[in-house]
Amino acid sequence: MRLVWKLLRRHISLPQLAGFFLANLLGMLIVLLGLQFYRDIKPVFSAEDGFIRPDYLILNKRVTPLSSIGLSNGSFSQAEIDELARQPFTKRVGSFTASQYKVSCSMGLGGVAQFGTDLFFESVPDAFVDADLGKWHFSEGDEVVPIILPKTYLAIYNFGFAKSQNLPKISEGIAQMVELTITMRGNGRGEYIKGRVTGFSSRLNTILVPESFIRWSNARYAPQSDASPNRIILEVNNPADDAIVTYINSHDYELEEDKLDAGRMTFFLRITAGIVMAVGLLISLLSFYILMLSIYLLVEKNTEKMRTLLLIGYSPMRVALPYQLLAVGMNAAVLVLAAGALLVIRPLYMKQLWSVFPKMDGGSILPALLLGLVLFAAVSLANAVVIRRRINKIWNNKN
Repeated sequence: MRLVWKLLRRHISLPQLAGFFLANLLGMLIVLLGLQFYRDIKPVFSAEDGFIRPDYLILNKRVTPLSSIGLSNGSFSQAEIDELARQPFTKRVGSFTASQYKVSCSMGLGGVAQFGTDLFFESVPDAFVDADLGKWHFSEGDEVVPIILPKTYLAIYNFGFAKSQNLPKISEGIAQMVELTITMRGNGRGEYIKGRVTGFSSRLNTILVPESFIRWSNARYAPQSDASPNRIILEVNNPADDAIVTYINSHDYELEEDKLDAGRMTFFLRITAGIVMAVGLLISLLSFYILMLSIYLLVEKNTEKMRTLLLIGYSPMRVALPYQLLAVGMNAAVLVLAAGALLVIRPLYMKQLWSVFPKMDGGSILPALLLGLVLFAAVSLANAVVIRRRINKIWNNKN
């Protein structure tokens, strides 16, 4: 092996291999860093409490003069919901179901009521609820109904109502300790039930209760009412799809524009990360090709020496081994250095992200390392196969 290497290494161009090595290292680092940065920043954009939520749109029918004089109730029929579900841009469809009876609520701490108000309840399928669902259940006979409030309601209280009324501000934790007494009236009944705030929603600007509670209470207090949904929630594939706006306008629907803009930003984040990774992958592939070409030319330069080695009894595998080890060794060094650079660079940008988003959880580094291993294995295998085929060709033509 040592003698073979001494004979073959004389034509190795160190500047050529150094150029490949640096280009390969840059490409590998861009690929790994692009994937890792996307996984680290993704919770900021797509987490349920992030400032940009996943691609959810809320639709309602446009208010018209007919609605104003009571000739149109603005509700969605089952046929319209089914049509929405069949659209190519739709992943899932959910309906808002509203309470059809009178609801009032008094609240306080330590058994002392502070104030009360009239309100209403709505429910959506659990899959669309962006809060902890551990306590999100209700069965007939339960003494407490769980409630999820919009985070905007808490902000309005703290920075508007509480300040003007000289009341203390409250946190989410304290809000979940507030005792609620819910009064429900309808169908000749008037009954009370306890309520408990179990979470806060950034996605849904309504007072949420479980679907099971809405079905039970509507059947009990408003059995003759029309419970057709007035609002629809959609999870879409691509919020930047022009077909969404076209469909909404053609059916005279309305949506929350900020939701559409947020979804577009999430989509553009994915596109940007994909472009960065594609550029890195292209650089890596080009550098891998340069390595393969360099080794191939090296083999061509040493054709006579290799033919001689084969004639004196060396096997094709033994002759090819030094070149294969050279390729694998350089690929391994690139992977190790790229992984090391990733471990150095990642804490630098994570420190900046944590200063802005203290509760952000970064993604695991394992997928990026696994991607690096896959690239290393694929390229090394390709190099080994090309080298072995060339040596076999020389072996077949040695006579």
